[in-house]
Amino acid sequence: MDSPRQSKNRNREPKRGHNQSSTPPQKDAYARLLSQHCSSKFSLYLEQYAKDTAFQREGNGPSTQLKAQSDRLNIPQRKRDQVPNDFSDSSDFSPSSMKSKEEESSLSLYMEKLSMRSAQQDCERKQGVPDRQRWGQRRDTATSQDGDVESGEELSLKPKDSKKHQKQQKKNKESKETESFIGRPQSPKNAGTSGQEQEKMKKSKKKNPPKQPEELNNTEEAFKSGVDTQMSRPKSPHGKDRKLLQPRASSSNSPADKNRNKGGRGSKKQVFESYMTLEEVSHGLKRGELIQGQLRINPKKYHEAFVPSPDDTRDIFLDGIVARNRALNADIVVVQILPREQWKVVRSDTDCDGASESETQKENMVQRAQKRPDVIVEDRGSDQDDIIRKVQSTTLTDTGEPLEDPSTPRPNGEILQKTAKVVYIVEKKHSRAVTGFLKFLPDKPFAMFSPVDHRVPRINVLLGNCPEDFTSRPGDYTNTLFICRITNWASDSNFAEGQLAKTLGQAGEIEPETEGILIEYEVDFSEFSDEVLDCLPKNLPWTIPPEEMSKRRDLRKECIFTIDPATARDLDDALSCKLLPDGNFEVGVHIADVTYFVTENNALDAIASQRATSVYMVQKVIPMLPRLLCEELCSLNPLTDRLTFSVIWKITPEGKILSEWFGRSVIRSCIKLSYDHAQSMIEAPEKMFSAEELPPSDPVHPIDEIHQAVLNLHSIAKNLRAQRFSGGALRLDQLKLSFTLDKETMMPQGCYVYQYRDSNKLVEEFMLLANIATAHHIYKKFPELALLRRHPPPKAKMVDELQELCDQLGIDIDFSSAGTLHKSLNTALGDDEYTTARKEVLTHMCSRPMQMALYFCTGQIKEEKLFKHYALNVPLYTHFTSPIRRYADIVVHRLLASSLNCGPNLGLGLKEVHKQSSHCNDKKTLSKRVQELSSELFFGVFVKECGPLDSEAMVMGVLDQSFDVLVLRYGVQKRIYCKSVAGLDTFHHRKVGKKSELTLIWTPEDQEKAPVEQIISIFTLVEVQLKAEGAPMKYSAVLKRPELNES
Repeated sequence: MDSPRQSKNRNREPKRGHNQSSTPPQKDAYARLLSQHCSSKFSLYLEQYAKDTAFQREGNGPSTQLKAQSDRLNIPQRKRDQVPNDFSDSSDFSPSSMKSKEEESSLSLYMEKLSMRSAQQDCERKQGVPDRQRWGQRRDTATSQDGDVESGEELSLKPKDSKKHQKQQKKNKESKETESFIGRPQSPKNAGTSGQEQEKMKKSKKKNPPKQPEELNNTEEAFKSGVDTQMSRPKSPHGKDRKLLQPRASSSNSPADKNRNKGGRGSKKQVFESYMTLEEVSHGLKRGELIQGQLRINPKKYHEAFVPSPDDTRDIFLDGIVARNRALNADIVVVQILPREQWKVVRSDTDCDGASESETQKENMVQRAQKRPDVIVEDRGSDQDDIIRKVQSTTLTDTGEPLEDPSTPRPNGEILQKTAKVVYIVEKKHSRAVTGFLKFLPDKPFAMFSPVDHRVPRINVLLGNCPEDFTSRPGDYTNTLFICRITNWASDSNFAEGQLAKTLGQAGEIEPETEGILIEYEVDFSEFSDEVLDCLPKNLPWTIPPEEMSKRRDLRKECIFTIDPATARDLDDALSCKLLPDGNFEVGVHIADVTYFVTENNALDAIASQRATSVYMVQKVIPMLPRLLCEELCSLNPLTDRLTFSVIWKITPEGKILSEWFGRSVIRSCIKLSYDHAQSMIEAPEKMFSAEELPPSDPVHPIDEIHQAVLNLHSIAKNLRAQRFSGGALRLDQLKLSFTLDKETMMPQGCYVYQYRDSNKLVEEFMLLANIATAHHIYKKFPELALLRRHPPPKAKMVDELQELCDQLGIDIDFSSAGTLHKSLNTALGDDEYTTARKEVLTHMCSRPMQMALYFCTGQIKEEKLFKHYALNVPLYTHFTSPIRRYADIVVHRLLASSLNCGPNLGLGLKEVHKQSSHCNDKKTLSKRVQELSSELFFGVFVKECGPLDSEAMVMGVLDQSFDVLVLRYGVQKRIYCKSVAGLDTFHHRKVGKKSELTLIWTPEDQEKAPVEQIISIFTLVEVQLKAEGAPMKYSAVLKRPELNES
């Protein structure tokens, strides 16, 4: 982790773009004048200056009053006389009816604008123009790439000022650790400054004037220091945008402005605009002026955020932290679309969702920026991949023609993407709890908390809330992981305020990191309360009451068994298959009857509905229900009577369903098979398995009978599967990493890619069949109340892009439906040892346009065609088969029981089902992310303990300075940056249509030999080495030099 000093040093000499000219010295004086404009004396001076300039046009000299005022302000005569007149950007300070530079000075033009300010302010405020646009853009210091703390001061240094600034930095050493605006009072939100510090900062401001527009191109150094990467915008035709250096009026009409200006130089600046009122939001949504959606922040580039478009086209782009207006990832927000001139220009639809970086060539951009002053180049870091261009003032194509529909690609393949700002937070879905590190700030009443997740702002934590010895021994906590909860984030602060919730332990250790993940993603892993446990049966060991037995179909004598992962303890589904005299089969799916124990509206039901899902991590499970239920009373353990909900079909060997029965039942599983056991039976149909090769079983059902039942199920499942896929279903299998753990330490000893085999497919087919059958049954009985699961089709624009890329790559992929896509994926990639790898890469590419499947209440969606499940290609689908680990299944069980008149009266209404389905969606998404993070944590530890690890890798995507690979041995995806590849001399990028290609030129190991050239494009095979980095759990993929026989 870089220190603040290191970060600042990186900022000292910002790189200049090719189109930047050196800054004339006159601007220093002008910028200095502007920095003093908030003084009332200076305001009077400016007003007098405006009068004098008008007076001078009539041939008169400056007034004595003006001279006197300037003397009092200590403005040197030469600076007063030396009026800057070289502002190249006509939109800087001039009114729309601007005269030529020779006729009027920029300062007098500024004064004319100042006199118009109050009326414009009122007009803008009515139109909902944000403070950020009114007052000019603020530097964003809320987060930083390295998670470290930076100063809020402007570091607008020219190269010639570097030495002066080095001296100044020594003076200002104490004020470096946090944001410091002049005269800001001490507060937990912001760094307080003493009078002495203020004095130092005034000097610093004089030495280092604010940046001029030419200097505002962001560089990697600026990005790392947490600078908001948006640039100042020229004034728009609508008059809504203000330049960065444009100051506020000295007089203000609004109470907010009066309050803000009350403190003079000690007042706080507004960083974020105030939220709209609920009434304004409601009206705006009804009129279609505002859009509601879930915020998604790019984890790789935290300044980029997106909200889904209501028309399911391109996502709406939110540029920078200020545009997010204190909303965090996953929050439900209301956004306002910005004027068209502020929309983002992108190369392709795949750039519109933040999943890839822009591939625009820097040289081309700079040339265009030189030709067109209304295009501003933004470099978001050292990688040209990150370059984004913005049309700021007018929407013209390269030929100067007005742009038509924004969704229509321009002649050069560019597309306009709408941009927006957050005006209201509907629901704070983000937990506001984050893991991170605590940093001591000398002479401050608070410490700085730097979250590991850079999408979350840095947080000021009062010292009283820190560990007792933190102030005396801060070094002891350098590597300590904490949980911090955000308690407030004021509109006038770049930093949030928060409180430490817990000390987790040392970073990089599995348990502290795991606990941090659980808290951050709001997974309740606390022990169940006594109130909840009181809802469970008291008389143990529990047996089924005789009166309950009489209400159910008794299946205890049937050959019923479970097939699960070897480590599973919550067994909620069992299978049976009996050959009938007519040659058909009676096939049963038997699901744990959880609703018998979890009755509506008691404490147990409340906690289950709140948790909504069990969370599966590498080394543990966080259960939705108390272990007594999920591992014992509800779990379909072998040789034990258990309550179930069954669906039983009469089915032909070909998989045609002849009849169907639903009902409550009692079963007795005869054996607990693992997927490995079932796979062995499938692969050896003639083998006679001995008792020693399998788990304990019920002697009533010989092993041979169980073996034959598995074979029959496998045969029927193959037919069902073939029917599904010929009928248009799609399956996108992605590689999943599994671990072998040390039983004592629970540390990873090895890892492997999980194999999805016939035994998995067998179980999957019958679970799908049961879920589809249940969906039809409950929807028929409860057309307004059924809880179903829908899967929307992929985003059409992204599919079109992918189709074009595949056409260029010579891959015959048909995206017209789920079925044609599935067929293409299994036939279009050749037949060699790398076919599977190519399929994995293509599957990943095809997954990007896909949308998430969602639970919903049928009464909330009026069009039945929207109920469809795209991937399964079925009109109705739900979840019925896992009630031990999913609350949605519990709701479905209650609906099913009510429809069969074999359960209590239904207490559910449309509103309750809708609310619960939405909550289940949220929790399922979080659970999936926690599972991924747990896997990443263990793999990071594995690489550290057992690495470096060598593997072949296949290129998945190519950008202009980096490329993504799928590491074939471990199934992980990593990005490789060309600039960090050791031994690389140069590299070149070219793009034809949608196909992107990098040429890497390797420095020859033998100087007498020619350089080695390596072509990187999609499906290229490379050799990589996974190596642990210095930071805990972090690892990188290092590209290995190609062998001479490789292309």
